[in-house]
Amino acid sequence: MTGYIVGTISERIAQIQVSLPASVRLIAITKQVPVEAMREAYAAGIRDFGESKVQEAEIKQKELADLPDIVWHLIGHLQMNKAQKALQCFQWIHSVDSLKLALRLDRLAPLLIQKPQICLQVKLLPDPNKYGWTPSELLADLAKLDQCQYLQIKGLMTIPPMGLSAAEVVELFEQNRQLANKIRAQNWQRLQMQELSMGMSGDFSLAIQSGATMIRLGRILFGDRQP
Repeated sequence: MTGYIVGTISERIAQIQVSLPASVRLIAITKQVPVEAMREAYAAGIRDFGESKVQEAEIKQKELADLPDIVWHLIGHLQMNKAQKALQCFQWIHSVDSLKLALRLDRLAPLLIQKPQICLQVKLLPDPNKYGWTPSELLADLAKLDQCQYLQIKGLMTIPPMGLSAAEVVELFEQNRQLANKIRAQNWQRLQMQELSMGMSGDFSLAIQSGATMIRLGRILFGDRQP
């Protein structure tokens, strides 16, 4: 995939978009990326931008207020005390990683004009550096999640642990797809499960072949982040 790391931001985006299926949504991950680079990505057709921190997103949203059709995605861990602010800043929250957080968002969401769109973050392999439900934990919480009236629960998000082989990454992504299918087959009222947010710069092609509908690309578009 290093072949993509050439040219300008616009050229990189064009190289990736030409091979993307129409069913896959490209989210540009802009943690620590300057606003000028985001404007270049916007000019190249990107409308979905992902941030890891609420505070950084707030600053950028003010600087990009002249681009009102940007869709903002939160992809980093959300602390409980930032839940209300996150709902105000983001149309999508991919990192809803516990029942407690989901219920808090649901309590706050009636104050919004539009219901927030969320993904439930699952941890399919043990990983001390990642948050999320295990599959068994998520299945046990589905009945309570289905009672969330003000959240649009769209699907699942996952991040593979570091150090996996390509075959192991594909297996993990397939497990995520199968888990979404299993939940969808149970015909819950509010758990839609049509979105699979999975795949980053190093493994997005594997995610696409495993059914990803949203990929989250940062380094491959903008280069390495500054320390």
